[in-house]
Amino acid sequence: MPLSSCRMSWVRLAAARWVAMACILALASGILAGPGGAAERDPLPSWNDGAAKAAIIAFVARVTTEGGADFVPTDQRIATFDNDGTLWAEQPGYVQAAFLMDRLKDMAPQHPEWRTEQPYKAALEGDQKAVAAGGMRAIDSLVMATHAGMTSEEFAEAVRSWITTARHPRFDRPYTDLAYQPMIELVTYLKDQRFKVYIVSGGGVEFMRPWTEAIYGIPPEQVVGSSIKLRYELTGDSPALRRLPEIDFIDDGPGKPVGIAKAIGRRPIFAAGNSDGDLQMLQWTTLAPGPRFALLVHHTDAEREWAYDRNSAVGKLDKALDEAPGRGWLVVNMKADWKTVFPFQR
Repeated sequence: MPLSSCRMSWVRLAAARWVAMACILALASGILAGPGGAAERDPLPSWNDGAAKAAIIAFVARVTTEGGADFVPTDQRIATFDNDGTLWAEQPGYVQAAFLMDRLKDMAPQHPEWRTEQPYKAALEGDQKAVAAGGMRAIDSLVMATHAGMTSEEFAEAVRSWITTARHPRFDRPYTDLAYQPMIELVTYLKDQRFKVYIVSGGGVEFMRPWTEAIYGIPPEQVVGSSIKLRYELTGDSPALRRLPEIDFIDDGPGKPVGIAKAIGRRPIFAAGNSDGDLQMLQWTTLAPGPRFALLVHHTDAEREWAYDRNSAVGKLDKALDEAPGRGWLVVNMKADWKTVFPFQR
């Protein structure tokens, strides 16, 4: 063999050995993994390793593995999430209630009659007992006064303006910072696995739609919520939808399966909630043939967030907590299962 050929063979051998060593080092350090050479990464890094995290990942693997007994086609991979208390904080009160109160105060100078007329007087004075004594009629009056009368575009702009400036009373941060980091990761994980993810909330649909995509990556057309009636108007060549002072639909409790059927048209295979207001959505999701998964966020962390369940005025979790074990629903213990709660706590 010519000397030049020997040198070439030696060079090739050395190169092959370096490639082999590089592959071994890459595998050892987790750069390469699996037969496809795909990067291994933790899809839920803010979740502690344990039964809850393992159950979620195992379910997703089951329904996304082609050829498996529980494989679910992508068009049927529907996931629904409650918002308040499931995707972001709902204490010490619902965020939309804070928006309502701030609007009421801003509008008060144009309504001097509110200084003596109930329930506006009580609300402006912070007399929650008096407002509560007025029942749903009082609540409806406050909602209509602050949420109706304008066009949908005007209301959306009011929401966007408020959500960028309002701050949470305990943490003194924008309300959007109070989204749960582990749940944001869960939404992203499901989307990466070709689930279509919806918000199904008792909150106002037009209150949520201006900001859900920026916070959760869930676009407005995938948000289902409570609504008031709209009326189409045409002024010259300017069309508008006018918000009327009348309830159209309440997307809470037994209304959630109805809202899912009307707005989505498919039964979810994955649902997440945190309160008895989500009970019927979890039943609707899981009490059907095929692989299905339901999750309840249990608020157990008084230090990083709040600890509440059965006796809470906001986000009461009683019947659903009792039903979960028999149904096989996953109850996520916030204190034990989450490494962090909010993004700013990392």
